[in-house]
Amino acid sequence: MRLSDLAALPFTYSELGATAGPPPKGYHHLHASAVIGHGRDRYEQAADAVMRWGMLRGAGLRVEATTEVAAVGSEVIVGIGPVRAPCRVVYVVDEPDRRGFAYGTLPGHAEIGEELFAVRFDPTAGAVIAEVTAFSRHGTWWSRLAGPFTTGMQRLISTRYLKAL
Repeated sequence: MRLSDLAALPFTYSELGATAGPPPKGYHHLHASAVIGHGRDRYEQAADAVMRWGMLRGAGLRVEATTEVAAVGSEVIVGIGPVRAPCRVVYVVDEPDRRGFAYGTLPGHAEIGEELFAVRFDPTAGAVIAEVTAFSRHGTWWSRLAGPFTTGMQRLISTRYLKAL
């Protein structure tokens, strides 16, 4: 699978953008967050890293993307070991105190669903908070067979995403 092959592929789920609101039924839900520093400068640094695939790369994943900075429609193949996971950016968050993006799965991904990577600034406390929100279900026979392992890996990787910033 190559990046150039992804443009013609449809999403593997219909709830596009659902990480922005209440999680859809029928999926495993995940939300993780951590304070990663304080101050506006720290927020800007972390926000820039998030938008340049930094949570993914910092977690030890390989990233091939059609754009250097995440944008709606950017296609990306995320790899860990021999597993390659094709995705497309569904939406971008670009607010004064919150920045990030969500991508959704494409055919060839072991899971079906969406994941949001974001960082926000709490001006009252001055805290910078990294966040990961996802909904997913197994999309292949082998991910269903390895269910407890793949669910555990998702939790582990989410922790690594937060530490990456």
